[in-house]
Amino acid sequence: MMFVAGLDIGSTYSKAIVLNEKREVAGTAVRRTGFKLGQASEGVFEDLLANAGLERSQVTYVAATGYGRHTVAFRHAQLTELTAHARAAVHLFPGTRTILDIGGQDIKAIRVDAVGRVLAFRLNDKCAAGTGAFLEKTARYLGLKTEEIGPYALRAIKPVTISSVCAVFAESEVINHLANGIAAEDIMRGAMISLGGRAVQLMRRVGLQPEFMLTGGMTRNEAMVVSLEEHLKAPLHVAPNGLGQLNGAFGAALLGLKRAETLLAEGHPIPPTARESGTEPELRRRRWSTTAIKKSSEPCAGPGECPVVIKAAQQQTTEKQTAAIA
Repeated sequence: MMFVAGLDIGSTYSKAIVLNEKREVAGTAVRRTGFKLGQASEGVFEDLLANAGLERSQVTYVAATGYGRHTVAFRHAQLTELTAHARAAVHLFPGTRTILDIGGQDIKAIRVDAVGRVLAFRLNDKCAAGTGAFLEKTARYLGLKTEEIGPYALRAIKPVTISSVCAVFAESEVINHLANGIAAEDIMRGAMISLGGRAVQLMRRVGLQPEFMLTGGMTRNEAMVVSLEEHLKAPLHVAPNGLGQLNGAFGAALLGLKRAETLLAEGHPIPPTARESGTEPELRRRRWSTTAIKKSSEPCAGPGECPVVIKAAQQQTTEKQTAAIA
């Protein structure tokens, strides 16, 4: 059986997924990226192989996407995030026409056609107050863990507005609200409502054509989903089993599988990896960097931080659920 892997090396998290030739999920992995992207890609790939119960030699093709796709030395192909997200969204929910991806450092709104081609897209051009990183920073200031953000915000009674579009000024607003006795959950929910409003404005710039789908780490945040649906006045598709966070990697794997099948069907060999072909980017090291901080990519600290992990034992259940959607 052929296996193809998709890696999405994001600014905050690195995600990986492996599919078999039936397009069934055989395993997944997620870890924090850190500042050494090459090590992050190697680490998340090793996690993926362990979770799927596979050896490297069993993976026929690797497709990479995301912020750090160029650093994946063992990739056979690299794809833009827009292309990967569009392909996976339409595969999971064929009626999807507008996609919102909220990442750690940016937001993408994408309009697609029935076969997953990108028709229009927009990226946020504001400060980080419009991204997932701002919510995580606000949560840390309030003493919350990442997995606690959504449930905590749903307890809000009177959410307050965070009007600043710059993360620095928005943080000042949070401090002022706390000083004025505003409940922390009302502040957290207010931050989500503000982020949701900005995200929907971005979606309007590509055309609000239903059906809508949310991808990225914010799919793990129920309060964020609710806030977005309130702004849209329409439901959002969210992939099951935590696959929303892995949407980019899933799309890369789907496109990689298609390329591998085409090559083999036409009698062509699988191309060499970036390292084998000599296209791996050269990494220059300054002499002082040998004494720099050693911390790089690392597994997530707890089960709530990177919960999207599908192991080989879970494959059968995930296959049934994914097949029911497709």
